[in-house]
Amino acid sequence: MSMSYAAKEFQTSELDTVANVISLTPTDPLNTFAEMWKHKFGKFFPIFILVMGVLAPLTSGVVSSAAVAFVYRASSLQMQPLYALIWGVGQTFLAACIGFTRILATL
Repeated sequence: MSMSYAAKEFQTSELDTVANVISLTPTDPLNTFAEMWKHKFGKFFPIFILVMGVLAPLTSGVVSSAAVAFVYRASSLQMQPLYALIWGVGQTFLAACIGFTRILATL
């Protein structure tokens, strides 16, 4: 395969922009959730998105906060407000890092 043949096959005018790929162009309305109801398994995707995007982070946050509270309660230590802030910021930062790596894994 010569370079000129490969260059002819890969022309930039045929490539879609990012906006076209994710279907947010003004000519194509964002109606994917409505179209998913027609698919056999697609009707469950909004539920999966809700569970993975809302319920999973809330559950992991509650569990990790309860574990920290249990350790402080079992050791009879009183948590200072600054420590509570540091724990909360740390949990949020860790959740953001985990979410970022999950997004990168899909690329």
